[in-house]
Amino acid sequence: MMALDTAATADAIAKASVLIEALPWLKRYHGAIAVVKFGGNAMVSEELTRAFAEDMVFLRHAGLKPVVVHGGGPQISARLAELGIESEFRGGYRVTTPEAMAVVRDVLTQDVNGHLVDLINEHGDFAAGFSGEAVATATPGTPLFTGARRGAVVDGETVDLGLVGDVVSVAPQVVLDAIDAGLIPVVSSIAPDGDQPGQVLNVNADSAASALAVALNADKFLILTDVAGLYSDWPDRNSLVSVITSAELRDLLPTLESGMIPKMTACLEAVDGGVRNAAIIDGRLEHSILLEVFTQQGIGTQIVGEDS
Repeated sequence: MMALDTAATADAIAKASVLIEALPWLKRYHGAIAVVKFGGNAMVSEELTRAFAEDMVFLRHAGLKPVVVHGGGPQISARLAELGIESEFRGGYRVTTPEAMAVVRDVLTQDVNGHLVDLINEHGDFAAGFSGEAVATATPGTPLFTGARRGAVVDGETVDLGLVGDVVSVAPQVVLDAIDAGLIPVVSSIAPDGDQPGQVLNVNADSAASALAVALNADKFLILTDVAGLYSDWPDRNSLVSVITSAELRDLLPTLESGMIPKMTACLEAVDGGVRNAAIIDGRLEHSILLEVFTQQGIGTQIVGEDS
C-alpha cells in the first residue's frame, strides 16, 4: 500500500482550483474570436515565442478562435543592418524606401510569419500564415488589408515616410474561412496600396490588428507589449490601471508616453468599433495571455466600452 503524499495532494488541489477558476471564462469565451497582436520582447525571445505558440494552441483547444497579427521591427532592423541599409525613424515610424520595403516584406511574410506558424504547428496542424495581401477564394482580387500612405508630423511639419501606411479597409473573408476550417490564422502586417496597384505598404501592426478585430467582430483584442500595462502617472509604478473605460482613455490619451499612444489608440479603436474589450498585457511574462483570459484578476490593463 502506498502512503498518501500530502504535499502532492495539496499541489493537485491547487491545480484543480486554478482549473475551476477558469470555468466561467471558458463558458464566456467558448466560440469567441480573440485577436492577439504579437510583438515586443516576446517576439525576440525564442523561449517566450514558444510559450506564445503554446498559448495559441491552448486557446484553440479551450474553444476560442485565436487570430494572430504580428509585426517584426527587431527582425527587420537586423536584416537591414546585415544588408547595409540604414534604418531611419521619424515621428516613431520607420522611413521605408522601396529597397527597405522589399526587406520588410520578406522578413514579415517569410521569416517571422513562417517561424511562428511552424512553432504553433509543432502541436498539430493548427496554424496558417497570411499577409495583408491575402485574398479569399470567393472574392478574388480583394486583399485582406487595403492601405493608404501616411506621413508623420515632426516638430510641427509633415514629413514623408516613404512606403508607410495605414489600413483603411479590411476584407476578412480569407481569415473567416481559415477560422471555419479550425485553423489559427497568423497575419503579417503589410497592406497593398489602394492608390497604387502593385505597391505594398509597411503598416503598424497594432492598428492593423485593431482593424482586423473590428472587421471580425471579435470578442477580445489583446496587445502584447513590454510593460505591465497602462500607468496613469508614469513613471509612478503604483499608478498601474487594471480597467479603464473608453471615455476615460480618450481623455488620458494625450498625456501618455509617446510609445504607448499607438497601442492605446489601437485598443480604443477596437472597443469603439464594437470589440467587447481590449487589453494590453506584459509579453515578457510566459503565458500572460492565459492569465488575462482565464483568471478573475487578469493581468495588464483592460479597456472596456463606456456602457460596460
